Amino acid sequence: MAHLSSSSSKLLHFIIFFFQLCFHGYSVTHWEDIQSLKHFRNDVVSTSITPGSCLSTWDFTLDPCDSLSTDKFTCGIRCDVLLSNISRVTELTLDQAGYSGSLTPSLNLPYLQTLDLTNNFFTGPIPASFSKLTRLVQLSLSSNSFTESIPDSLPNSLEELLLDNNNLTGPIPHTLNNLKNLKRLELQGNKLSGEFPNLSQLSNLNFLDVSNNLISGNLPATVTFPVNLIELTMRNNSLQGNIPASLVNNSVYLQVLDLSYNNLSGSIPPELFTHRSLQQLTLANNQLRWVETPANWGSNSELIALDLSNNDIHGFLPGFMGWMPELTALSLENNKFSGMIPTQYAVKAVAEDNGFERLLLGGNYLFGLIPGPLLRLKAGSGVTIRLGGNCLYECPESFYFCGGVQKSLVECKSFTPVIP
Repeated sequence: MAHLSSSSSKLLHFIIFFFQLCFHGYSVTHWEDIQSLKHFRNDVVSTSITPGSCLSTWDFTLDPCDSLSTDKFTCGIRCDVLLSNISRVTELTLDQAGYSGSLTPSLNLPYLQTLDLTNNFFTGPIPASFSKLTRLVQLSLSSNSFTESIPDSLPNSLEELLLDNNNLTGPIPHTLNNLKNLKRLELQGNKLSGEFPNLSQLSNLNFLDVSNNLISGNLPATVTFPVNLIELTMRNNSLQGNIPASLVNNSVYLQVLDLSYNNLSGSIPPELFTHRSLQQLTLANNQLRWVETPANWGSNSELIALDLSNNDIHGFLPGFMGWMPELTALSLENNKFSGMIPTQYAVKAVAEDNGFERLLLGGNYLFGLIPGPLLRLKAGSGVTIRLGGNCLYECPESFYFCGGVQKSLVECKSFTPVIP
């Protein structure tokens, strides 16, 4: 049979719609939307539709958009009147009722703006046909069990793409650059692998989280991240190599950067301490070796919280960190710092304005006397300080911050400080 022409196909749809009106009465919801909702519900495992859940109220003997104020279709969809008193489904948001099943490729809801199936048990691939939902603004499939790779083609209208905490595999597709309106991208908690792609074309992206995946390779020195990023989280992957200064130089609005639990090495570039908007920097649990001192000693730094714990950092404690004006939480625990505790650390710990609220220096090779200002602090002062596991033999356990066994004299004497 020859294929129908476009005009013939439209005529056929009109005839079907006309007969539906004649034999089934006036319908508020567009007939295509009703069929698509039926397909969607049929693909949900019936035993996972529990009494009182949204899907349990879907009764297609009634019109969906004309029944939202009754005890049928009590939740799950939103409708808007768009054409000639015909309603179109513009939102499909399910409750967290433990639904299971797979998503039908025939989810043909052309006016859909929001699709949210968060915290259920949907499985299988994300349908490539979602690319046809050209008005979709938010796609949230978080905390399900979706598998296979992220589709190469998704609606260019998307502003939020939330695919976190599933079982997605394969690389992050560079075709995500086509989503020019995207503001939030969450891919954490999957099994995504390969090197991180260049996503610099996502000029509107503010939030990017790819933590808890299998992403490998170096952080490239060339532009990779969107210029308007505010928060970038890549913790718990397999990233290696140095941290390039361009990472923050090109993201001028960045406030939160988390690269912890990777295999990063080398030195920490001074640009991280002088960035004009960076407030929270977490580089814990890597293999970093040195801290580079910024030219202005971080006097214009906006950092509030800095965590460099559990690395392999050598040298004296960075004195400039005691002068950073906004810094209130500093963790340098479990490294190979040596020397004495800088006096400015102690002064900042007792300062009333913008002083340290948390100063964690345990598990290093610090020696010498405790700076006088620290000795005035009492338990319950509101300042958390940890100095255990060092070589501070003048740090009796009577001081609340000296708790924990200090290193043995043999270990302290055998340690050879390495100064960059």
